[in-house]
Amino acid sequence: MTSDKIVIAHRGASGYLPEHTLPAYAMAYALGADFLEPDLVATRDGVLICCHDIHLDRTTDVAARYPDRARADGRWYAADFTLAEVRTLAAQERFDAAGDRVFESRFSAAAQGFAVPTLAELLGLISALNRQSGRCVGVYPETKEPAFHDAHNLSLEPPLLALLADYGYVGREAPVFVQSFSATHLRLMREQLGSELPMIQLIGDSPDEADHITPAGLDAIAAYADGIGPDKQLIADSAGQLVVEAHRRGLCVHPYTFRADQLGAGYTDLGTELSAYYYGYGVDGLFTDFCDIAVELVYPQQPRRLHR
Repeated sequence: MTSDKIVIAHRGASGYLPEHTLPAYAMAYALGADFLEPDLVATRDGVLICCHDIHLDRTTDVAARYPDRARADGRWYAADFTLAEVRTLAAQERFDAAGDRVFESRFSAAAQGFAVPTLAELLGLISALNRQSGRCVGVYPETKEPAFHDAHNLSLEPPLLALLADYGYVGREAPVFVQSFSATHLRLMREQLGSELPMIQLIGDSPDEADHITPAGLDAIAAYADGIGPDKQLIADSAGQLVVEAHRRGLCVHPYTFRADQLGAGYTDLGTELSAYYYGYGVDGLFTDFCDIAVELVYPQQPRRLHR
């Protein structure tokens, strides 16, 4: 399969299976995604695991298994648990069908049999599937709250780059994008750790990040990153001009997050919304929970749609 557009499986095939689980990643691979995206946090013993954020309580049964291990804020932090302890947890659907009607079609939060994988396990899965299939599916890791990890002596960047190198992700042409909301930590990897891997500056739809989408902000990003990953609303609000300005600076554009059960304003189905961003606004790729629908658009000769 070849295309000038890419499909990024947001936390795996997370529209169909609990996010950040090996089954969800394997399903996204089978559905034809070009990149599999893990969010990364560190355990107390410094192992990188695939998890939505620095807390474990929204995506696992940690509260039931370790009721006395919450911090004063009532949250359970991955940084307080060893990998061995994380291995005892059951991964769960984050969008509980019983509690949120918007996502009522998601996998049951009570389902059993899912675990929290390490980044090494995900990279091993991708490597094995690429070898068996002849494809070259890449990985698109996000460092979650790197300043928090620094403060706990669990910096994410050195072990991430070392592990990627162990699996052959080295140099400008490696099938990987390293993403973060932290410009400081992207610069660290580029300028101090000497990484040549493609990097993406994530940009949220908040006043604190508004400077990133100004001409001066995009100029600054182009000095250390290869692209931007903006909230999709930023592109819509600019009528696509953000894409034009980013491309003018040699930056690729990969907006987030596209969901069949949480459509953007004015869209009646996900296929129409994806088409508007891929071919109307001209984005280079996008993050979606339903990668089969994106694959159907980008690779129409090999449709793999499940969602109806």
